[in-house]
Amino acid sequence: MAAVADFAFKAVAAGLGVATLYLAGTFSVNVYRGLSWHSEQSKLEKEKREE
Repeated sequence: MAAVADFAFKAVAAGLGVATLYLAGTFSVNVYRGLSWHSEQSKLEKEKREE
């Protein structure tokens, strides 16, 4: 019975580790996209004002 509980714990811990890595990766990508979008919007606003 202890072996089953040990395996279950390891499976849950591994799942949480994978989920953490996935969320960290997608968060980083979204931050990059957001900064790129914001930079592009700033350029467009600046060009609009110069016209």
